[in-house]
Amino acid sequence: MSAPTTFFDAVGGEPTFRRLVDKFYEGVAEDPLLRPMYPEEDLGPAADRLTLFLMQYWGGPSTYSESRGHPRLRMRHAPFRVDPASRDAWLHHMRVAVDSLELAEPLHTELWSYLERAAYFMVNTMDPAEPAT
Repeated sequence: MSAPTTFFDAVGGEPTFRRLVDKFYEGVAEDPLLRPMYPEEDLGPAADRLTLFLMQYWGGPSTYSESRGHPRLRMRHAPFRVDPASRDAWLHHMRVAVDSLELAEPLHTELWSYLERAAYFMVNTMDPAEPAT
């Protein structure tokens, strides 16, 4: 009897998550709304943190927690204005990245659903013109 496969393994492991994050940051690098949220001149460290987090979340190695502690996503994003417009920009670039992986269903839907929920959870500033959800 073999051990159940994790989502991490089912999608192809680390190479898949690296492709996802690399594609995502290609969009972020050119985005006038999102790029200022990344204070490092090189997006490499941010990309590495996101890759390690996603790999761990989906059943891969626990390198993220070993090096950075508990994810505490809202706390780590608190210094940045994450409003509905930036959430939507983030989701746009992440959607392009997820779609580029060409994952089989239901893996594609599972990954996208998590990322979409996470993006909505990270909003910490409401645009006065947009009603709260």
